[in-house]
Amino acid sequence: MAANKQPDHNEQGLDVPFDSLSPDTLRNLIEEFVTREWSELSDSGYSLEDKVEQVLQQLKEKKVKVVFDLTSNTANIVVCR
Repeated sequence: MAANKQPDHNEQGLDVPFDSLSPDTLRNLIEEFVTREWSELSDSGYSLEDKVEQVLQQLKEKKVKVVFDLTSNTANIVVCR
């Protein structure tokens, strides 16, 4: 996915409980998501750690979720509906 492309909030696949992932895997997934979705991270006033913590909090609050796309065999973080 290109850095300037909007996330696909209608992504289909399997929901993966974030707490079932190892801490390292979850951290890597969140970091990849943050650096892809917030390509201007250095200009935002937030550090990578700040953004990772924000996404982790959103996962805990069930505002976003981890989805494994069966077509592309990739995981992504998407907004819950």
